[in-house]
Amino acid sequence: MAFLLALDQGTTSSRAIVFDEQGTAVSTAQKEFAQIFPQAGWVEHDAQEIWATQISVAAEALTRAGLSARQLAGIGITNQRETVVLWDRKTGQPVANAIVWQDRRTAAFCDELRRAGAEREVQARTGLLLDPYFSGTKLRWLLDNVAGARRRAENGELAFGTIDTWLIWNLTGGAVHATDASNASRTLLYNIHTGEWDEEMLRLLGVPRAVLPEVRASSGLFGEASHEVFPAPVPIAGVAGDQQAALFGQACFTPGLTKNTYGTGCFMLMQTGVQPVASHNRLLTTVAWQTDGRREYALEGSVFIGGAVVQWLRDGLGLIRSAGEVEALAGSVADSHGVFLVPAFTGLGAPHWDAYARGAMVGITRGVTAAHVARAALDSIAFQVADLVEAMHADSGIELAELRVDGGASNNNLLLQIQADLLGVPVVRAAVTETTALGAAYLAGLATGVYDGRESIAARWRASGRFEPSIGRDEAEARRRRWSRAVERAKGWEE
Repeated sequence: MAFLLALDQGTTSSRAIVFDEQGTAVSTAQKEFAQIFPQAGWVEHDAQEIWATQISVAAEALTRAGLSARQLAGIGITNQRETVVLWDRKTGQPVANAIVWQDRRTAAFCDELRRAGAEREVQARTGLLLDPYFSGTKLRWLLDNVAGARRRAENGELAFGTIDTWLIWNLTGGAVHATDASNASRTLLYNIHTGEWDEEMLRLLGVPRAVLPEVRASSGLFGEASHEVFPAPVPIAGVAGDQQAALFGQACFTPGLTKNTYGTGCFMLMQTGVQPVASHNRLLTTVAWQTDGRREYALEGSVFIGGAVVQWLRDGLGLIRSAGEVEALAGSVADSHGVFLVPAFTGLGAPHWDAYARGAMVGITRGVTAAHVARAALDSIAFQVADLVEAMHADSGIELAELRVDGGASNNNLLLQIQADLLGVPVVRAAVTETTALGAAYLAGLATGVYDGRESIAARWRASGRFEPSIGRDEAEARRRRWSRAVERAKGWEE
C-alpha cells in the first residue's frame, strides 16, 4: 500500500492529510492561525506562523497514521492561491506579513489601471480581471511600501511567492524557488497562452523578474523535503492552487464537468480542456493544471465570502457557538422571513467585481430572529453560487447537468438543498469532501507512479449525497430577483 501526504494550506488553517492509494483519508491534523486586520479592508497573515502550523500538522498526521517518512510515496501541496509572501533569500525571513487574497488595499491602483484602459489587454494575456484579489498588485504594494524592498528585489536579494512557493522553499531548506502553472496563473504576471511570465505585465505592474519563482508542471518532481519531520527524503511531486486541486480531486477531467468548493469563499470551476475560453461575463479564465506537457484550462467564478459568513455568525455576532450549529438554527425556520444578507465584507467577486461593495442585510422586520438571520446567511452562499452558474452558462454555452460539490460547508445538508432548489439541477456531494487535499495527493501520485493515469483516479470517485430540486423554477427565479435587488444595495458603499 502506497501513502501520500497532502499539505492543504488554507486561509484560516493549515491541514495535513495522509491518503492511501485508494484515496481514503488515513489521518488528518489541522491547526488554525491568526487572522490580522491592520485596518478596514486589509487582511494579513504571519507567513512564519503559516509555515510553523503546516509543518506541525504534517508531523501530527504522520504520527496519527502510524507512518514514517520512508513509507510516503510523495507529498502534494495545495494552497490559498493569491496570498503573497516576499522574503529574504539569504535568511528566509519575510520582509512583511503576507498579504491575503481577501485584502483590498490595492483597489485604487486597480481603478487607475482600469481608467487607463489596461483591463482588456490584462484579460487577454492573463485571463484575469483588474482586481485587488490577485497577487501582482499586492506584490507591487510590498515593493513600494516596505523600506528598501524594491531596490533589494531588483538586486536579486528577495524572493516572491504564493503560499505553495513559500512552503516548497521551506520544505527544501531554500533549495527550490518554484511554483506550478495553476498558481502562476493567479498572479496577473503569467501569460496563460505562452505558459511564461509576461514581460508586458511585469512592466505594467512594476515587478522585477528577479523576484519570480520558476514555473513548473503541476505533477512532477519539485524537490525533496529535507526537514527534520522527514528524516528520509520525500519527493514533493504535486502542486496546485486549492480550487484547481479540488477540480482534479473531483475527477473533472472532461470539458463541461463542474465543481464548487464551499470553503472560506466559494469557488466554481468548469473544466474547458486544452483551449482557454474567454469570458464575456466577468468570469476568470485560468489554468486548471499542467501535466504530461499539456496545459488544461477552466472557467472560474469566485465568491469571496462563502463559509466565512458562518464564522461571522459565530465570532462576530455570537449567534452560534460552533459552525456546525448553523444548520439546526437555520433549519428551525421555514425561510428567512424576507431577510436577505449580502456578505460583501471584502467586496463582491464574480460576476460583479465590486471592490467597494460592503455587507448589507435588508428586509429586516420586528419578527426577524437569529434563526432567520442564520437562514439568510446560508441562502446568501447559495445565491452567490447561482449567480456564477448563470454566468458560466452564458460564457460556455454548456447546460449544467449536475454540480459536484466539496469543502467543509458541503457537509451542511440544508445548504445543499437550498442550492439545488435555486439551480434546478442535482447537487452531488463527493464522498471525500476534502477533495482539495485529495487532488494534491492525486497529482503527486501520478508523478511518483502510484497511479498509472487519470482513468484509475476517475474510477475512485464516489458520491455521498445527492440533492434534487424541490421547488418550481418560477419560485426560484422570484427568490433570485429579490436577491439581485439586495446585491444592488450593497454595491459601491465605500468611496
